[in-house]
Amino acid sequence: MKIDESYLESVKKQFLYYKMLGEKAIEQLEPEQLFVSVNEDTNSIATIIKHISGNMLSRWTDFLTSDGEKEWRNRDAEFENYLKSKEEVVEIWNKGWDCLENALNSLKPEQLSDIIYIRNEGHTVIEAINRQLAHYPYHVGQIVFYAKQLKKSSWESLSIPKNKSGNYNAEKFAKEKEIKNFTDDELKRLK
Repeated sequence: MKIDESYLESVKKQFLYYKMLGEKAIEQLEPEQLFVSVNEDTNSIATIIKHISGNMLSRWTDFLTSDGEKEWRNRDAEFENYLKSKEEVVEIWNKGWDCLENALNSLKPEQLSDIIYIRNEGHTVIEAINRQLAHYPYHVGQIVFYAKQLKKSSWESLSIPKNKSGNYNAEKFAKEKEIKNFTDDELKRLK
């Protein structure tokens, strides 16, 4: 596999991994917990999801041919919550991720060095992908952290459970060395 193909395969798996982490956190919550905000300066999980989705729709719609900050995007409105149900939150979550997935699946390795723009700033396609690969996990981490606080002791760990690192490492080192993406096992575990 060429390095460009390998890169695309890797980022697709990483985006999917973070999508699944967010979904597993959301699944553990009661519907009303998605709308909890500890103070006026804190966003609820539903609001964070609106922002992620808005960003995804703007960045990945016509990804190669138009600026990533679309004229129709109203970023400030993403932080005003109008969602009322868990179903609406999940729907907007999926809409953003579907847009991202469709854009990534349409990319060809030879396009990775093309220049695209976000707010009139030129990026190679690789730089633009890496930018979002840093942005979305940042917000998924917020969702997971917030969900864990809301669930308290009834939280089901999405990574290596507390005080289980030794077991986890023993299992990993008991296997033969192999070259694979770190998400391969994690995606199976999260399904």
